[in-house]
Amino acid sequence: MAAAATMCNAVPAAERRPFWTGTPEIYFSKAIDNSRLVKVEDPRRNHEMKQFGTAMAVLFLLVFTYAWQHFKAIEYGYQIESAKRELAGLTEMNHALRLEDASLRDPERIDVLARRMGLVPPMPGQVIHMEGSTADTQAPVMASNAPVMVVAQ
Repeated sequence: MAAAATMCNAVPAAERRPFWTGTPEIYFSKAIDNSRLVKVEDPRRNHEMKQFGTAMAVLFLLVFTYAWQHFKAIEYGYQIESAKRELAGLTEMNHALRLEDASLRDPERIDVLARRMGLVPPMPGQVIHMEGSTADTQAPVMASNAPVMVVAQ
């Protein structure tokens, strides 16, 4: 155990310092009183400082404007991506609703539902075709006051 303690405290001979390093250094403090000094303003230095301040302000404004534009571009990018996602979702919903609409308008489905409710196809003479009915259903229809014949059974 004693051998381990001496190994930890051992310092190589090259790193050892001698006890006496030479002549001691002595420092004397001297009080300096600058209270009577008056600062003389240098107009050239003031002009240089104003130019430097103006240059720094312009540089700050340029950097700030660049940073503002950069962050706005990032924000607009996020908004565009959000709008694209919303558009994709709405397009998918529109497609699903169109498919549902087409399946609900299927004449075979309507016929099956009508038969379940007890409805039957019309007998001859029960269907009244309106005059002027053409295949073009988008064309405007002229109103008339012709009497309508109702067939009752």
